[in-house]
Amino acid sequence: MTGYEAVYLNAVEWEAFTDSRPDAHILQAARWGALKSHFGWSVERVALRRGGEIIAGAQVLYRRLPFGLGSIAYIPKGPIADWSDREAVSLLLVALDEAAKARGAVLLKVEPDAEDTPRWRARLREMGFVPSPQTVQPPRTILVDISPDEDAILAAMKQKTRYNIRLAFRKGVEVRRGTEADLDDFNRLMQITGRRDGFGVHAPEYYRKAYELFAPVGRIALLMAYYRGRPLAGLMAFAHGKRAWYLYGASSNEERSRMPTYALQWEAIRWARERGCVLYDLWGVPDEDEEVLEAEFTKRRGGLWGVYRFKRGFGGRLVRHLPAWDRVYKRPIYSLYRLLTTYRRDGARR
Repeated sequence: MTGYEAVYLNAVEWEAFTDSRPDAHILQAARWGALKSHFGWSVERVALRRGGEIIAGAQVLYRRLPFGLGSIAYIPKGPIADWSDREAVSLLLVALDEAAKARGAVLLKVEPDAEDTPRWRARLREMGFVPSPQTVQPPRTILVDISPDEDAILAAMKQKTRYNIRLAFRKGVEVRRGTEADLDDFNRLMQITGRRDGFGVHAPEYYRKAYELFAPVGRIALLMAYYRGRPLAGLMAFAHGKRAWYLYGASSNEERSRMPTYALQWEAIRWARERGCVLYDLWGVPDEDEEVLEAEFTKRRGGLWGVYRFKRGFGGRLVRHLPAWDRVYKRPIYSLYRLLTTYRRDGARR
């Protein structure tokens, strides 16, 4: 690699690199890797250095497959690179291949932080990737421009959503910026939400660890909505650079007519603006074209359909990011992996 050097970075070095890249996704943050390392994943940060400067890299998560079949290497919302620099991207990929194979990886799964376009798909195929049967992060989301003033942001929302935000405050909902002491309330609400809506939720320790890791650097907001001292709803939002992400939300079965979740989202947007963010990612709606979403959302209830009804009201732009693509190292085992993941996906649909 003339002029280039593949290197492995520790968490501090990686954080310095991502801090220099305001376009980096929160799932590539060193603290996100630390979070996943407490819950079954191992982490490795592979980078490319040129002239003493880190110019590209990826935080790779590894998880063992059952029966000693090897492992999966996974890069959520990465790698971080100037994709127009084909030489650098190619050399980074060589380094990632070497790292993944050294860990016994069957495949390298990537979900680049980019919108899904024919040009991107062609590029991934050129690099030897194939579409994966298993996408981890929801491909489709709603991005809200929060760079205008508050009045303009409200004006861009659906009329009913503006009404519900104001109604919540008129009906006595109080939103507080929570502390570690509020995590017990948040976790109780998460369990209620999971049971009510059929969502998979993490163990309480997961949300606690996320707060412990991101709170010291001000990159997480734990917001709680109360009515007369009773917790009605909560959310966790994260921020990096100019973007914020709404990743986790929960609500009680009580006092739903007071619209606490609308007040929470508004305060999360305000928090993100205070941090200098210009984009708020509502994170996850059904993976359908807008015409289908708009035609079906009043009729459908399963999966992410209920949250689409809620999220669409905040305005913004419907976007489809690239789903997962796989780079295969062990084809016989990968064929089994495809078979199993396709069976599980189709079984879930039934």
